[in-house]
Amino acid sequence: MSSLSLTFFATTAPRVLVPSSSSNPKLSPSSYSFSATTARWHSTAVSFRSGARRTSATCPCASFSSFNVRAMAKMVQDRESAVSSSSASDEQNKKMLNIEVNHSRTFLDVRSEQDLLSGIGREVEAGRLPSNLATGMEELYHNYKNAVFQSGNSRADEIVLSNMAVAFDRVLLDIEEPFTFSSYHKSMREPFDYYMFGQNYIRPLVDFRLANDFYAILIHGHNIVLISNHQTEADPAIIALLLESTNPHVAENLTYIAGDRVITDPLCKPFSMGRNLICVYSKKHMLDVPELIEMKRKSNTRSLKEMALLLRGGSQIIWIAPSGGRDRPDPVTGEWYPAPFDTSSIDNMRRLAEHSGIPGHIYPLALLCHDIMPPPPQVEREVGEKRVISFHGAGLSVAPEISFPDIITASKNPEEAKEVYTQAFYNSVTEQYNVLKSAIHGQQGLKASIPSVSLSQPWG
Repeated sequence: MSSLSLTFFATTAPRVLVPSSSSNPKLSPSSYSFSATTARWHSTAVSFRSGARRTSATCPCASFSSFNVRAMAKMVQDRESAVSSSSASDEQNKKMLNIEVNHSRTFLDVRSEQDLLSGIGREVEAGRLPSNLATGMEELYHNYKNAVFQSGNSRADEIVLSNMAVAFDRVLLDIEEPFTFSSYHKSMREPFDYYMFGQNYIRPLVDFRLANDFYAILIHGHNIVLISNHQTEADPAIIALLLESTNPHVAENLTYIAGDRVITDPLCKPFSMGRNLICVYSKKHMLDVPELIEMKRKSNTRSLKEMALLLRGGSQIIWIAPSGGRDRPDPVTGEWYPAPFDTSSIDNMRRLAEHSGIPGHIYPLALLCHDIMPPPPQVEREVGEKRVISFHGAGLSVAPEISFPDIITASKNPEEAKEVYTQAFYNSVTEQYNVLKSAIHGQQGLKASIPSVSLSQPWG
């Protein structure tokens, strides 16, 4: 038995050892890449400083890295001449480069917390930043600062200033030149690497103190679908952080089924731009605005077509939360547990995988990370929720795939089989979730393992 996890890498499927083509994770520079020609973490021209480890553990994930904002500002200046002389045929890339070099540099030259916060005020006075968003940015800064300081990292000041400066720069850029997500959004890695931006922002929030290797399946052209619970806006980054040292290809190439909130909220959009997304409207918000119902349904139909095209191409790994939203605590007991799964969502995903003409494998995945960035207690209709952030452990677990043919042979009719199939996924996710909860909240660590869920650390 082996496992997948962030703090605890837990899965019940046999491990398949596949040589990795990535660089040694202990040498990873953890960078924000800003390049017209390449945007990978291993090929960046920006100056970065590696953060100090909090412990003497050998975990390569336990180090924090800081982005040198002034180096980014200098490189933007260097891009000004490069844009005009560029012979690149990619007009979209040229357009993005022009946007990058022409937008306000308020947050690129900050040297202190005072510079950063006063920059927000200047942008409001200049009329470039709405006052309500400015309030949210200040609130986010202080919550993020408090969370990073909980880690005890000796360079917390630098990490906070660097990460928040880049985050605010991305938010401001999107206010100046709003980015519109298509039904299928491909992770943006250049001219600015939004993927690494999200990774580095969330990394210092995860306590790493406290596999089923999908790569072998993907290289044979098969598709993988992960049926998961959903806990926070940061789930994609947390999942990728837990996988990056053991399965970097999977971490970077996951496609997430994403609700409209994460592609419309100004404080969330820059992080979403770094992920591969299939954009949909959640059932929970489908009826919020009656006059938009038909538009939302048509948009979801387009997204389903995009997903079908992806699966027909093979070698896809897709994450979906069939609950239609984030988990929330019981209003009476305060206990967290996976929200119920929607049968039609799982059945639609299964049929898409089956009809693609490519072999598909559907696995139950449990994620525990709500302490890092919990959602509001109740589902909110309006965009712009308050972000509460903490430094905490997290865990991820994947169990063996669940076969629909095995379920339907034991069922009386197809409709019953769909319900039984959905319940099988939910029961597996709940079982894994309870093990992760014992390991992290119960402080049992690896001793929380049970025969069906064997825990291990994500770096070994």
